[in-house]
Order: sequence, then structure tokens, then C-alpha cells
Amino acid sequence: MDIQKLTSLAHCAKSRSITSLFYENHNQKDRASKFSLSTAHLYLDYSKQNINEAEFEQLIATAQEANLAEEIKKQFNGDRINNTENRSVLHTVLRAPKAIQHEVLGEALANEVAAAEQQMQKIVSDVQSGALTSATGKRFTDVLALGIGGSYYGVKVSLSSLEHYRDLSLAVHVIANVDGGALEEKLKKLNYETTLVVVISKTFTTQETLLNAKAVKQWMLSCALVEEPKNSNIPSIIEKQWFAVSSNIDAAQDFGINVNNILPMWGWVGGRFSLWSTVGLPLALAIGNDNFSKLKQGAYEMDMHFKSADFNNNMPVIMALLGIWNRNALQYPTLAILPYAHSLRALPGYLQQTDMESNGKSVSKSGDKLSWLTAPVVFGQEGTNGQHAFMQLMHQSDDIIPTDFIVALKGRSQYTENHKVLVANCFAQSEALMQGKTLAQVKTELVDSGCSLNEVERLAPHKTMKGNTPSNTVVIDQLTPESMGALLALYEHKIFVQGVIWQVNSFDQWGVELGKQLGNRVLSVMDGAEDETLSASTQGLIALFKASLKS
Repeated sequence: MDIQKLTSLAHCAKSRSITSLFYENHNQKDRASKFSLSTAHLYLDYSKQNINEAEFEQLIATAQEANLAEEIKKQFNGDRINNTENRSVLHTVLRAPKAIQHEVLGEALANEVAAAEQQMQKIVSDVQSGALTSATGKRFTDVLALGIGGSYYGVKVSLSSLEHYRDLSLAVHVIANVDGGALEEKLKKLNYETTLVVVISKTFTTQETLLNAKAVKQWMLSCALVEEPKNSNIPSIIEKQWFAVSSNIDAAQDFGINVNNILPMWGWVGGRFSLWSTVGLPLALAIGNDNFSKLKQGAYEMDMHFKSADFNNNMPVIMALLGIWNRNALQYPTLAILPYAHSLRALPGYLQQTDMESNGKSVSKSGDKLSWLTAPVVFGQEGTNGQHAFMQLMHQSDDIIPTDFIVALKGRSQYTENHKVLVANCFAQSEALMQGKTLAQVKTELVDSGCSLNEVERLAPHKTMKGNTPSNTVVIDQLTPESMGALLALYEHKIFVQGVIWQVNSFDQWGVELGKQLGNRVLSVMDGAEDETLSASTQGLIALFKASLKS
């Protein structure tokens, strides 16, 4: 990437107003129509970005120079683009038609994928019909999914976003936090006799997930023992009510899970892109097989658009290039995700993981130190709550924070006036962030309101807004499984494109591994081992914790 060319190109952009771009051709509607497109249930308006047509064409050239088209082919064809782990990256094939699966995976692996899908669908249909029951023959009322990272976020965001499609007779809960308080809070809501547990761990050794699994197992067996002390079949509760999604079948069986209740995971599906696999079992239990298929269909439609559309009209490519323009050319370090939909409240957290865990790197795929910055710091909250929190800073601090607004035109509730106000707030905030309010405008308003000249001079500086904040607005007609699938795939592909241009491997996460390794070392010291390689600070904190156990 020619970072100098981009920063040089952006020199003029830094000193101009975004609003002026709407008047370059003396017709505001020209910009609004040229800088927008629709595909796969989504509409993108990027006309409020601080970029003109010539600069945009240079970004397209940057993508071409990075051989983006070839890299896209490599991913979809199954090349091992995850070079540090020697793996393909093929979550997309899981939402493709069977013919494509056979072409890309080969007959044996495609058949394995089909068998796993059929196994998963049968579990869902049997639970929903009542054919699959608990150890005591009762229908399941709850599902508890245990996972972390990618085994958690995708399921969590989809559960809340597709609330309208959920089977109300079956409550699905997800837990990742190793905090015992979080687990205790969940278990208070559950009946051991009617709870189905799904443990999601590729290796079945993930510390947080296994710790939670052991605690839930102990809770379930203890409850059964209290209520049925003479029942000799109590151990079968794990065999009948527990399921695992893992590649380590032996470890799952050793835990007590029936081999017929173990669904496979594949190394070519990364954790944060694994919703489309058997990891999606808890979601499928909540929304049903048909809706889960529609979710994948929506994602597949975005896949096909991404593969075939010219870069100038390619939604994921455009969003990726605009992100690079803001991050590297205009040098804005953050990205706000503001979904104006309560059901999308988990989306900012999901995108924090997919974006920062994927592209939060500082060396290239070949191991060379990069001369440019990569992933932005992603944060956000559902609108309109953010307007009464951090958006004050976005409007009046000197920081420019590029923003993605996400909104559905049609709501799901009966409160249509509420939804109209919600949508109005979304559109108004993107306009306010762009326009701002000058000192002269504020003074005029204050004078018109009857303020004295002294009051005008005193108050005016406090009411100015810098404006000139770039934003995208992603519009969904209505939040459905199809549109949700397309939305998730849009961001997956955007992140992939940015990784290609930044020249990083978007599919490993060695920083996460370091934390795991040190966590195990700290635990061993807590249990009595010595480790002088830990800092005096950490050793002191451990001593403080151990002392608390004695008090």
C-alpha cells in the first residue's frame, strides 16, 4: 500500500467540509445517488464520507494494486490464505449450495459437512417437536450454550437480532464470562430437568468454557441428586441432555457426552466466522431450521455480490476502502458502530471482535514490520442511548470519529410512532455529525431567541459543534434472517478486504494466545508454584489475592 500517496491525496480533504462535496456539481442529489448502492437486502449511503470521486478512484486503484480480485478468488476457492496456521478460510462455503460445496471441498469433505448439517437439523426438529426429551422424559424449556470468543459472539448477536423469530417455548441462553457471578445468575433461571446444554469448544480444552462446563455439570448432577437421591440413572443426565460442538471427540466423550451428541468443527472455519457452522446450533434451536437456512441464504447473496460486482459498486469493498481512507489517509483511529435497533444492540461487541481480532496486527503476512496502522478501535452502542452518552464527545471534542449508522426502515413492534422517532434520530445524527454548527450560526440563533449581546458572547462558544465527521448509513428494509445474514457477511468481507490491502493475516490471533499462556502461569503460582519471570507487580497482586482467601 502506497501510504504516502494516500496521505498526500488526503491533504486537501482534511481542510474541506464534507457538506461542500454536495455542491461540487451544483446538485446535491447527484452525490447522494452516486455515493450509494443497494444489494442483498441492504442499502448503503456513503455520501457523507469526506471523499470526492477522484480520491475514490485512487482507492479503487489501491485495491487493484493489492491484487484484491485474485485474493478474493483464493479465499472462495479454499487456498490456504491463513499462512501462519496453514489453513483455508472457508466459512463462506458453509452457506453455499451443495454443488459449490462439492466443487470446493471435494466429495468426502462435502459429504461430511452435509452429514453435520443433517445431524444439527435433526436435533433442532426433535427438540422443537418434543421427540427429543430430557433424562426424565420432559420437554426442554431452556438451552444453555457455553463458549467464548467466536463460539459466543456470533450466536449472541444473532439471538438478539432475530428475537422476533424465536420459538417462545424454548429460551436460549449464552454464557462466556468465566466470572462465577455470571454463571450463578444464569443457573438461577434454569431447571436442571428441562435444560439442554451445548458446549462449544474446538479443542475441548478452552479454559473458560471448560471451567463453566464443569460447574454446570456439577450443578445439574447435584440438583438431580437432591431431588432423586435413589435414582441410579442420574449420570445419564449428561449423556442425554448435553451436546458438544468440537473437533476433539475423545475429550468430549471423556467429559460424559454421548458420541452421537457431538457435532464436528473444522480447522478451515475460524472461530469468529463460525456461526454458519454447527456452532450455530443454539441459534438454530431458537429460530428453527428454516430461519437458520434463510440466515445463511442472506449471507450467500452477499457472498455472490462480493465475488462478482465491480469494485466501484461492491458494497464490502467500498466500505473497506472508506475505512482505509479514514484510518490511514485522514488518520482517524476509531470507528463507532451505532445500530438504531434494540435488537442489534449486541452488534458493536460482535464487530469489536471480528474487526480488531482479525486486523489488529502490526506485521505483514510475510512477517515484516508494517509502516502503516491497521484496525481502528471499534466501539458503539444502540441508538438512541449513545446520543445521551459518548456522542457528546463525538459532537464537541476535537476528535473525529467515523461512524457506521445501521437502521431498519420497518420496525417489529406495534409502537410505530416510536420507530419513526428512532429512524429520525438516526438520520438526524449523521446529518449533525457532518454539518456541525459554527460560531456564527450559534450567535444568530441566540440573537433570534432574544438573548442579550453579553449572553450571546458568553454562551456561543459552548454551543458550537465541529461537524465534518464522516459516516456511512446502512439501511435494512426490515430485520429478517436474510437481511441479518447479509449484514454479517458484509462486515466479514469488509474486514477481509482491509486485511488484504493492509497485507496482514486476518485469520490468526496470537495475541489472544499470549493471554491464555500467561493466565495458566498465574494460576499455577496461585496454586503454589513459583515463577520469577512474572513482574513484581503481578506477583504482588497474586499475593494480595491469596491473602484474601485466608481472611
